[in-house]
Amino acid sequence: MPKMKTKRAAAKRLKVTASGKLKRHSGWKSHLLEAKSPKRRRRLRKASLISAADQPRLKKLVPYL
Repeated sequence: MPKMKTKRAAAKRLKVTASGKLKRHSGWKSHLLEAKSPKRRRRLRKASLISAADQPRLKKLVPYL
C-alpha cells in the first residue's frame, strides 16, 4: 500500500499540543479590524482547540500529527 499523502492546507493550519489535541487559530482577523471591538480582536489572537468530535476527521488529513 502506498504512503498516505498529507493534506498540505491542513498541515499549515494545525498544530498538536503535548497531549495530542489539535490546535488552530481563528479566522476573521485579516482586514476590516476597525469595526471589531478591541476585546474581540484580542480574543482572535489566541489559538483555540478543535472540538473532540472533529479531531478524528482532521487527524486523517495530516497522518504524522
